[in-house]
Amino acid sequence: MSLERRLAAIMTADVVGYSRLIRADEDGTLAALKALRTDLIGPRIADHHGRVVKLMGDGLLAEFASVVEAVRAATEMQQAMAERNAAVPEEQRIEFRVGINLGDVAIDGEDIHGDGVNVAARLEALAEPGGVYVSGAVYDQVRDRLETRFEDLGNQQVKNIDRPVRVWRWLRDGITPTPKTAQAGRPLPEGPSIIVLPFNNMSRDADQEYFSDGITEDIITDLSKVSRLFVIARNSAFVYKNRTFSVPQVCREIGVKFALEGSIRKAGNRVRVTAQLIDGSSGGHVWAERYDRELTDIFAVQDDITEQIVAALKVTLSEAEKSRNIDSGTKDMDAHDLFLRGRELIRGVKKDREMFDQANTCFRRAIELDPNYAAPYGGLGMVYVLDHQNRWTDTPETSLDQAERFASEAIARDDKDPFSHYVAAVVAFCQKNYERWADEAHRSLSLNPNYAPALNLAGLVHLYTGAPAKAIPYTERAMRLDPALGHQYVHFLGTAHFVMGEYEKAAALFRDRIAVSPTTDLSRAFLASALGHLGKLDEAREVWRELKGINPRYSPVEHIGRLPFRDPADAEKFLAGLRKASLAE
Repeated sequence: MSLERRLAAIMTADVVGYSRLIRADEDGTLAALKALRTDLIGPRIADHHGRVVKLMGDGLLAEFASVVEAVRAATEMQQAMAERNAAVPEEQRIEFRVGINLGDVAIDGEDIHGDGVNVAARLEALAEPGGVYVSGAVYDQVRDRLETRFEDLGNQQVKNIDRPVRVWRWLRDGITPTPKTAQAGRPLPEGPSIIVLPFNNMSRDADQEYFSDGITEDIITDLSKVSRLFVIARNSAFVYKNRTFSVPQVCREIGVKFALEGSIRKAGNRVRVTAQLIDGSSGGHVWAERYDRELTDIFAVQDDITEQIVAALKVTLSEAEKSRNIDSGTKDMDAHDLFLRGRELIRGVKKDREMFDQANTCFRRAIELDPNYAAPYGGLGMVYVLDHQNRWTDTPETSLDQAERFASEAIARDDKDPFSHYVAAVVAFCQKNYERWADEAHRSLSLNPNYAPALNLAGLVHLYTGAPAKAIPYTERAMRLDPALGHQYVHFLGTAHFVMGEYEKAAALFRDRIAVSPTTDLSRAFLASALGHLGKLDEAREVWRELKGINPRYSPVEHIGRLPFRDPADAEKFLAGLRKASLAE
């Protein structure tokens, strides 16, 4: 006996972060969800002649005879939810994702099945919190019948559906379309690729944010050491901190196949960590685990998460990676806690004498608790590099020597820490010690092949020692791993083309950098010089006027003197271009 079939508009919806909400307040979440279904969702569906087919814990399936009514019901529901949530703390908000498809369904009593339902579910998984995604078939039916605005996201390949699905995104009032570059996303790497999203701090104490951020960064670092994995850098992962997003949206924007997300609750000597590995194409869970442990077991939890992800992604470890012991370097939790606090300070936006003093204190106290703990020595090395560059203390002329000493002490205690070797490379960069600079940068990369700052630093060795073409692949890979810092890498790409005498390419890259970093004097100076070489003198002088407006005390001779060009002829190209535009003596 064949099942009855009919054409229907299918709506699927689910609650964003349902597991997190339940863990935080099970009774309150269930009561709020029940009230929403009774007072808002059910009535909206009924008002538009729809039928709730079934409830599924954190979601629902509904069908409508009319596509127009289905879209009206979904958008009105999401608009009402947004208004309700405006007065609710972000961590307590209940938000839905909604997908709508028009398709053939099989009737099984009160239930419905078929590809039409499956496509709606895949659209819902792609949607951002508070969003409504519809198929091309739905959009074609409503485009001329509703005032509602939609944005074309193009064809999307979704899990278990053979053909690509054309996806349209509802634009709620006040929402602007996604830039085309973000819509298209980035091409996927050939092998397994992942972004580790900032773990939510579920502790009642907001001051514990550094702890959840620190564990996130440690997991990023541990995964980054696996050479056959492509791991997005911390800077770019943390762009999504405290933002509302859908995992498929993030994976599409950043160009990876998988995402890891989770939460951390620290209370006294106990810690609860949840982690979920998610397929970016479908939003489905590949692996999930919850750990309830003593705080002293946090390192074992990090190791297990790393091992589980490597296994789930079927990554083959090299012999060296199999034998490498992932170890925090200390058994003293107070020392590790102080290191995390100090590292968070130097990772933060605030860069001043107060930051220097606070981070310095954290790292030194960590060393007092465990003198053999390598990480805080590396942290002190970076703190003193920053003082050398920014001259916060009364004796910045001694800071580079201090940085070198602490980096060396870190390496002596743990030769397998990529960060300590990176700090040593930065010190050598500042000293113009080209051989050590190259050795330490490549040692850092041998331990962490995904370490974007070390990649860029390895490229800069070539740039400043007369082989700029060799620098470009390093810098381009660093940009791919850490797109959030892409504007900085664009400057170095521009400099490479400048030194190669490719002034048109260099000028285009410097203009790109200025567009996203409008207060830069560095890129403007190089742009003015490139334009001088190209004979575009009026434009060069206009750029110079902008530069002087930003930094009236700018000195090109002092500037180029700080850059570590080994061959004076490469540095001279910078001044020669400015002289051609009558901008330097």
